[in-house]
Amino acid sequence: MASSIRDIYIAGLSNAHALEAQAIQLCNRQVERLENYPEMRERLREHAEESRRQQERIDQLLQALGTSPSTLKDIGTSIMGNLAAMGHALAQDEVIKNTFANYAFEHFEIASYRALIEMAQAAGDSAAPKLLEQSLNEEIRMAQWIEQHLSPTVRRYMQLEASGQKSGV
Repeated sequence: MASSIRDIYIAGLSNAHALEAQAIQLCNRQVERLENYPEMRERLREHAEESRRQQERIDQLLQALGTSPSTLKDIGTSIMGNLAAMGHALAQDEVIKNTFANYAFEHFEIASYRALIEMAQAAGDSAAPKLLEQSLNEEIRMAQWIEQHLSPTVRRYMQLEASGQKSGV
């Protein structure tokens, strides 16, 4: 059975809404655990709020299309976000593993928003690109922040670890 362009676009929006649910959980779990990386804790807290606003934008777009996000997808990806964060909590170098995962996740979100902009244009949703670009730009800024802070995070981790201090979070 063939899907319409509109159906594909709505599925993409629903998937992005669920992806933001996962992002919120990932950020929140890390914020709860971070002790020795206050700038990272603050930036992740801020990004969780950005992700909530991104979900609201997607809600707005879905409502305009006469539909709503998939609660099942949101719950599923929230659980995945919690499990991913918990999995890294077992690692001695938790902060490093989370940094790598966060960097990859942000790029996944960037690709998702770029695809959604294409879908919105193909579906004739002229109001969507501006809202989606706003979310895309927030994701790009977060990815850039992670990239800029990768070396300092690794250096701080090594310093703490080499001096016998709590280093992983």
